Amino acid sequence: MATATATDPALDVLRRVFGYDAFRGEQAAVIDTVVNGGDALVLMPTGGGKSLCYQIPALVRPGTGVVVSPLIALMQDQVDALAALGVRAAFLNSTLSSEDRRAVERALVAGELDLLYVAPEGLRSRATLDLLDRTPIALFAIDEAHCVSQWGHDFRPDYLELSVLHQRWPSVPRIALTATATAATRAEIAQRLDLEGARHFVSSFDRPNITYRIVPKDRPDKQLLDLLRTEHAGEAGIVYCLSRASVERTAATLVENGIQALPYHAGLPASVRAANQSRFLREDGLVMVATIAFGMGIDKPDVRFVAHLDLPKSVEGYYQETGRAGRDGLPSTAWLAYGLADVVQQRKLIETSDGDAAHRRNLGRHLDAMLALCETVECRRAQLLAYFGQEHPGACGTCDTCLAPPEAWDGTVAAQKVLSTVFRLDRERGQRFGVGQVVDILLGRDTEKVRRFRHQELSVFGVGDDLSENEWRAVVRQLLAQGLLTVEGAHGTLVLTAASGEVLARRREVRMRHEPARPVRAAKGRKASAAAELAEADVPLFEALRAWRAGEAKTQGVPAYIVFGDATLRGIATARPGSLERLALVSGVGENKLARYGDAVLAVVAEAG
Repeated sequence: MATATATDPALDVLRRVFGYDAFRGEQAAVIDTVVNGGDALVLMPTGGGKSLCYQIPALVRPGTGVVVSPLIALMQDQVDALAALGVRAAFLNSTLSSEDRRAVERALVAGELDLLYVAPEGLRSRATLDLLDRTPIALFAIDEAHCVSQWGHDFRPDYLELSVLHQRWPSVPRIALTATATAATRAEIAQRLDLEGARHFVSSFDRPNITYRIVPKDRPDKQLLDLLRTEHAGEAGIVYCLSRASVERTAATLVENGIQALPYHAGLPASVRAANQSRFLREDGLVMVATIAFGMGIDKPDVRFVAHLDLPKSVEGYYQETGRAGRDGLPSTAWLAYGLADVVQQRKLIETSDGDAAHRRNLGRHLDAMLALCETVECRRAQLLAYFGQEHPGACGTCDTCLAPPEAWDGTVAAQKVLSTVFRLDRERGQRFGVGQVVDILLGRDTEKVRRFRHQELSVFGVGDDLSENEWRAVVRQLLAQGLLTVEGAHGTLVLTAASGEVLARRREVRMRHEPARPVRAAKGRKASAAAELAEADVPLFEALRAWRAGEAKTQGVPAYIVFGDATLRGIATARPGSLERLALVSGVGENKLARYGDAVLAVVAEAG
């Protein structure tokens, strides 16, 4: 951890309430800015400690800190986590009864709350605005601030109204926070939230504990089962699918194969979604299979993997989603199965999307960047960081392209064969076909469809016997990724682009990648496990502490990490404290938790010997 530079009251709160000795990275500078009344725009990766950047100023400054969050379903857990630390917190949202809402309002006006969580739509209510007028406000924190960006991946219209905060309370400092934003999105956040005078804090986007792996899609359900059984057996994780139907199917497949899995998508009843989310947060080892409707703000630190069975629409979305793994800093996996059908599907979705041409061009740019990450032969981590404007010193040594570098090859001739086939079908026959027919023509296959359209008469018929069907599909996928082909219509027919002519005229070389012969598995020594890197003698105590924590969490009806996170349990297992004074020195043990759990923890340590 970096040396703290924040004011003494802030450092005292960090140690006394949260149980940490020093601030990390930019935390101290952000906190100083807000404590002193300044505005801040904070970009910090998931797991980087964003919440402390507003929680500590709210506890130091007079009044109540108001946190704007889009995560109604998670506010209860956030308030529970603060309550476990002795912080007076509450929320106002549509889930409260009239009586409970009045109780929170009374506590707010009486000055009995340190932090109040509100939904963005709540700030459109005159009643809520008038309520806030009646109490001193320490600060406004706007969490998940990228939701204000209309070009972003999680746009929420209610966020556009949040400029009212500065207009109505010009002297109250504001802090906007997000884990994911390019320079352009940061500028949009600042403009839309009236934060153009705010100080910007941009932390490193690197999550070195996450191993990034992108594999060719080949029976993805089987590939996913192999990943979970060989590398993440019994561990918590998230599997993202594009459609509701694939969520249901994948969750059922996992359950049939003995893996505890739950579905989550917008088509499920709200009560089912809430129950499944609650189980995922509170129980160990569950796998959540979900659309992107799930995950923003999920504060579960021991998610060991995030898997994608469909191609994300943007690098921002991919980074945000994979960032839900390994919040505790332990080794974790970001795994994506990617194939030709993904590219065709995403191109079709863009072509048929609502909005004008500028909107579709923006969607296309997002997809192009995601495809470039999938197709790169360079370090994945370096490419990912470069998208956000951050340089990486070199190969990371832990992503799949570093562990098993793919071969680059000159695919110009193969590209010309595909493009020539598409050209001849269109110009000579007035026909457009999808990938399957183009590959059949190149391979010279005698199919009913080939005979019906007399495609055996084309000059390109059979010129592709130098590559297999899978290799031709990879060629088409990479041509689509490079913008040398596109798709049109509901059936995804292949169409040339303006750039295709340069390849056909031999004025442009086309570089492609060969996939490694064997799939990359977790690097030796980096198995994602809560007990990873613990001395063998300390593992039994760590497991005993986890068992005690599970019982305590069940009794309270809260997620286990609210009692203590895995990192703190690891610290206790390593230190083996024999007194409350020694236990207080473990990172993550603040005053309130020491008083509440100290004797029980010492008993577990003593019993383990």
